[in-house]
Amino acid sequence: MMPSFAPAPYNRFSKTLPLLKSGNLEARLAQSEEDLKAAQILRYEVFYEECGAQPDETTALLKRDVALIDDFCDVLLVIDHAHNKIVGTYRFMLREGAERYGSYFTTTEFEVSKLMAYPGQIMELSRSCVHKDYRTKPTMQLLWRGIGAYTQLNQIALFFGCASFIGTDVSKYRQALAYLYHYHLAPPELRAQALPRSYQEMDLIPKSEVDKKEAMRQLPPLVKGYMRAGGFVGKGAFIDPDFNSIDVCIIVKRDTVTARYSQRYSDPRLGEDF
Repeated sequence: MMPSFAPAPYNRFSKTLPLLKSGNLEARLAQSEEDLKAAQILRYEVFYEECGAQPDETTALLKRDVALIDDFCDVLLVIDHAHNKIVGTYRFMLREGAERYGSYFTTTEFEVSKLMAYPGQIMELSRSCVHKDYRTKPTMQLLWRGIGAYTQLNQIALFFGCASFIGTDVSKYRQALAYLYHYHLAPPELRAQALPRSYQEMDLIPKSEVDKKEAMRQLPPLVKGYMRAGGFVGKGAFIDPDFNSIDVCIIVKRDTVTARYSQRYSDPRLGEDF
């Protein structure tokens, strides 16, 4: 959803994170238009060429996942210095960016007024992807450390966003969706809900019939990470045929992140990232 007015500028490229490295890999925030364009190219390669999303005319012409909302966000990068290329990325939007842009990306699929009313600073996470050759533990750890460092830098109380299952065939993910509903449904005061135009129930099988092992197999790694960190999901999934995905709304409160996960992805120079 595009804002119907000319948004005020957002002070992009102004934040920096502590040094976050693992071997040849480094996580940092985008510091220039060139950085942002490289992230958009990676997003195009993963979302459109690999996962089957349908690009609009501009996106197809540029072969970049371009979006006005990028101008109101900070973008996390994972860079392979051995090959001088960006191999992972995440997009972060604070209240300030959302107020200037006019909305959060998540509002195109979920009703999130309860999350927007949460006290303190909140952050939306979106457009997460990793190059197919780098879907390894070091890359994922750097992404999580980057989230943690950014969370601490901005004193985030709660973060949320859409996480995707590839494809729109719900039958392939019955166990995973039911598992999320029965074991990780957000409490009523935080329960975002998928919009009616593409709403999909998640309680597809009774709790007694959920096979946790199969559910774990069906869950995307990113969603597993959020759940291990003490996260919740909103009510209902959103079917997005244009993006070739089934999306769930992820909600994570900083004060409920599990101690084990916080310790695992903390930087000893920072204290706890989350």
